[in-house]
Amino acid sequence: MKLLVAFLPLAVIGFIFKDVIKTLFNVEIVAWMFIIGGVIFLIVEYFYEEKKAHVTHVEKVNYKQALWVGFAQIFSLIPGTSRAGATIIGGLLVGLDRKTSMEFSFLLAIPVMAAVSGYDLLKHYQDFADANWGAFIIGFIVAFVVAYITIKLFLVFIERFTFVAFGIYRILFGIILLMLL
Repeated sequence: MKLLVAFLPLAVIGFIFKDVIKTLFNVEIVAWMFIIGGVIFLIVEYFYEEKKAHVTHVEKVNYKQALWVGFAQIFSLIPGTSRAGATIIGGLLVGLDRKTSMEFSFLLAIPVMAAVSGYDLLKHYQDFADANWGAFIIGFIVAFVVAYITIKLFLVFIERFTFVAFGIYRILFGIILLMLL
């Protein structure tokens, strides 16, 4: 239920503004959002207090925290803004520790990806009439396994380090994109 509460703000805003959001896709906006997202990661990490009491288990996230993470996820509708980054930062700002914020973010990806994929499938079902379903199934399994391994490794990484490296990466990548314009 908490994942549903966190999913609803994105679902409502994303559906209402889907056409406007599509018009925002250009390299300059993506580059600036990479930079802004990186700066936000660095600022939040600077003020994050490791020793302060935080929610340390995803099962302990309350409905109010879930809703605020859902509102943070709305920013991911802007091209160049990471959905995971937005929800992780949202989680840190409402009192989740790094690991719990990441876990909640990855769990929240399930209804988001299911809704987006389902909506796209309904809109374009005719394109899949003659599709090679064996290739789709193999692709799904490979993507699932790679994502699972990546998430596990990322959780191990976050237990030892902060999000500062991701903030720096985002800033540098955004600057490179702007220079290429």
